[in-house]
Amino acid sequence: MLKIISNSFEQTKKIGREFAQKLLGTEIIALFGDLGVGKTAFSKGICLGLDIKNNICSPTFSIVNEYNGRHKVYHFDMYRVKTLDDLYSTGFFDYIGAGIFIIEWSENIEKILPQNVIKIVIEYGNCKNQRIFRFEGANINENFSY
Repeated sequence: MLKIISNSFEQTKKIGREFAQKLLGTEIIALFGDLGVGKTAFSKGICLGLDIKNNICSPTFSIVNEYNGRHKVYHFDMYRVKTLDDLYSTGFFDYIGAGIFIIEWSENIEKILPQNVIKIVIEYGNCKNQRIFRFEGANINENFSY
């Protein structure tokens, strides 16, 4: 496990950009954390680090946003996904292996996530803008340092 502390929105995006430099193109990144903790800010950082020029926003209502950059990115929001049928209706399984997955609200599909997932838990820190990132899985210590 790797632990990183961010003290601002900009630093959260920077952590995402740095993390993106190690991605090969088919990773599944499962983000866990409360509302407003910074999942989308971190996702924006990843996309910026992959040279994605689109307006990167939360896929809350669309369920999935697709972006093209150095790698194809599928940005999912599983907030409204409550059942396996809901998950199937998103097309989630059709995208596997076709690019990088960034999944917000992974808590809702944790039981079906592949074993090789990169799990990132984001928590509130001690100060207003502080966030604590805990990276786990997929040889995270060997592949990423900040």
